Amino acid sequence: MTSAFTRRGSDPDIPSTADIDKLHSKIGQLVVERGFLADASVQLLGTRGKKW
Repeated sequence: MTSAFTRRGSDPDIPSTADIDKLHSKIGQLVVERGFLADASVQLLGTRGKKW
């Protein structure tokens, strides 16, 4: 019965390649920011800071 009401064509559960590329770039940005902030905290706080 649910198949009668779904859109024909692409599966709505499968993300598009544009969405995947956008998420990969955001993950890369967050990794770089985390590394930068971790290095900055070591410089400011010494080795007392928590290391991942």
